[in-house]
Amino acid sequence: MVLAPVPPLAALTANPLDMSNWLLALSQVRVSVHGRDRLPPARPLVVVSNHRSIMDAPLLMSAVGRPVRFACHHYMSQVPGLRNVVNALGCLPLDSPDKGQTAFFRRAMKALGEGEAVGIFPEGAAPMVNRTTPDNLNSFHRGFAHLALRAPVDELAIVPVAIAARRETNNSVVPLRWLSIFDASEPLFQQSGWHPAVFYKEVNLLIGHPVRVDLRLRSRYRSKGPSDVATELTQCCQDEIARLLKQGCC
Repeated sequence: MVLAPVPPLAALTANPLDMSNWLLALSQVRVSVHGRDRLPPARPLVVVSNHRSIMDAPLLMSAVGRPVRFACHHYMSQVPGLRNVVNALGCLPLDSPDKGQTAFFRRAMKALGEGEAVGIFPEGAAPMVNRTTPDNLNSFHRGFAHLALRAPVDELAIVPVAIAARRETNNSVVPLRWLSIFDASEPLFQQSGWHPAVFYKEVNLLIGHPVRVDLRLRSRYRSKGPSDVATELTQCCQDEIARLLKQGCC
């Protein structure tokens, strides 16, 4: 897929999908999307993916063809300029690490209850602040599974997506410790070194098989134990993304 010519920013509506497409057109990235026919129509979604670049949220939103309320690091909502982009994309900032994620989960469940799509990067922030290769995949946190299982809807789908970069640039942009100005509670910002910035030039997006979360699975979640079912869901999605990532990077 070759993106259309860049329209003027003033011509965009307040739709986050329009903003995502504008940002991708501006970057001139070449994008190939595979498996779009697997997306369930008109249903609340939890989109999960690997994560190495600030381009990931716009890419995923464009791939699924609808606005997605992506979780983003707390500090991103504190930085002037970056905060404007986060708001325009409809992101849901996480709570600071020292406060838990109660407020974030409340906002995310409200969005799902209203039929929206919510995006989560289950690897957390570590791949964003450490240099990694395109085929790298860290262990997933289980938060997205608990969110999907507790959402106030009869049924939703978890959609695993692999972002496989074929060509990219990777530059150092800012000392990590400088970012503690915006979030002193983040341990990742207490280490030495520089924050890398990955920009894709050519990328494959591979949409995996959606995982259906319905009343039957929620009943099992309550009776068998939250940790067991959430762990199974998490591993299922991690395995699917690992498979797709290997395929997309070849």
